[in-house]
Amino acid sequence: MLPIVEPDGNVVAQAPRSYCHGPHKPLHPVIHLHIVDRQGNLYLQKRSMTKKLLPGRWDTAVGGHISYGESVQEALFREAGEELGFFDFNPIELDRYTFESDVDKELVFVFAAVGNFRLQPDNNEVSEGKYWTAEDLAEAIGKGVLTPNFELEYSKYKDKLISLL
Repeated sequence: MLPIVEPDGNVVAQAPRSYCHGPHKPLHPVIHLHIVDRQGNLYLQKRSMTKKLLPGRWDTAVGGHISYGESVQEALFREAGEELGFFDFNPIELDRYTFESDVDKELVFVFAAVGNFRLQPDNNEVSEGKYWTAEDLAEAIGKGVLTPNFELEYSKYKDKLISLL
């Protein structure tokens, strides 16, 4: 079950994931974690080909739904652990915004972690992961390689991510 929220994040209901990703598109919360190494490269995950949405596209290092009754921080560490075996980091909260696609509407809580981390992608969740330079990302934008959500978020926060170094 996923929480249904108001734009300020206040939980007002709960619903199954299938309802949240249907024609009603109620606002529900998700987390995104950007991982930046000390050289300013950004770690991205390649979405598994078994994913319903955007399989095989490169996306934010960690992303996932917040479960009903779970805090933002709990979801952040749960998802980082599930996707990358990543538990030992100090998250920096960057922002929150609303993102609407053809299939859902999300309240996105955006975080970053900076450091030289050993990441171990879980092959059920992520097909692979790697660090991208700013030049690599500029070359890939608009070519169907990256998820639309990542492209939007990167354009909005790239300067803020680099300023964290």
